[in-house]
Amino acid sequence: MTQRIAVLGATGSIGDSTLAILASHPQDYDVYALSGHQRLDKLFALCQQFEPTRVCVSTADVDSFAKRLGAAGLTIDVVGGDNGLIDIVTDTQVDTVVAAIVGAAGLPSTLAAARAGKRILLANKEALVMAGQVMIAAVKSHNATLLPIDSEHNAIFQCLPTSIQQNNTQIHEPSHGVRKLWLTASGGPFLQQSFEQMQRASVAEAVKHPNWSMGQKISVDSATMMNKGLELIEACHLFDLPENKINVVIHPQSIIHSMVEYSDGSFLAQLGSPDMKTPIAHALSYPKRIDSGSQPLDLYALSGLEFIEPDLQKFACLRLARQAMQAGTQATIVLNAANEIVVAAFLAGQLRLTDIAEINERALTEIQVPLLDENADIEDILAIDKIARQHTEALVAKML
Repeated sequence: MTQRIAVLGATGSIGDSTLAILASHPQDYDVYALSGHQRLDKLFALCQQFEPTRVCVSTADVDSFAKRLGAAGLTIDVVGGDNGLIDIVTDTQVDTVVAAIVGAAGLPSTLAAARAGKRILLANKEALVMAGQVMIAAVKSHNATLLPIDSEHNAIFQCLPTSIQQNNTQIHEPSHGVRKLWLTASGGPFLQQSFEQMQRASVAEAVKHPNWSMGQKISVDSATMMNKGLELIEACHLFDLPENKINVVIHPQSIIHSMVEYSDGSFLAQLGSPDMKTPIAHALSYPKRIDSGSQPLDLYALSGLEFIEPDLQKFACLRLARQAMQAGTQATIVLNAANEIVVAAFLAGQLRLTDIAEINERALTEIQVPLLDENADIEDILAIDKIARQHTEALVAKML
């Protein structure tokens, strides 16, 4: 049966990889809906190529985009903003939602998809960093399916027994013998450089990832290793484990995407070329497998695999993520919000790369927000997010 797909964040790198797979399997997948925010020319081209039933843009662009589609002879329902995204993911015609909107902006629609009982392919890590308990509870209570497409979490998912894949609390069953999870990190563009060199880094140097093709924000997060910190928080929620059961190891070749350590001494690892089409194809077709179109890994060409312990002084953001996870959800919300603000300031040329960790730490230390309990909902989460953003903007302004 054809699976009807909504791709949120269709104009980003995850959207590119997802749509390449969907285009190569037209008999199995129907591109029912797309969303985009800023790159409207690209979104328009995608609408011409895939002719979705629905498309979501920012509220201010709805009328002009609808006219543009109409002038091209395309009959597509155009909706706008968060409400438009929620309308799409709760559409009864949608089977699968690819949640690939970057940042906190992706949270409301991802949570709505969970509450609508959808199959969710999760690339938006902020949904779990900000609202992990709420998201997981919604998935379980509404019989939704949550499949990670971050390469690291997808790798761990593949290395776990089927019973844990289907119910994450099974990870605590002694017979499965899961001892630890290992998230691999590339180390980013500054792995071999000093802290002083990082201080002088330009935006162009920070976004030039050695292995992966990604957007600017996630590339900067990789350079500071905040991306791995956010992934650690995400992994805690996805796999129902405390942060001390999840290790991070730098693996510069990006061939092993993550590992599961078992009590008998076994390590199960998932290997592959550094291409996001592989985890996306796995999640799209799960529990079956399809051709992703990625370049097969050439084992004969591998000269060696390195594993390095992260330097937590140089990559302080990774340390901050562990601290936030230990402190609770309110702290992970603050850290994520602060990081989005300071990364935007760095990309705008206002801060040094190394200022990111410094301001993030000040935000975690200084911002006073209420504790969240298991009854917290999205309004409580977004209220803390707003406080954290305002405070961090003030911190950034003081450094200018």
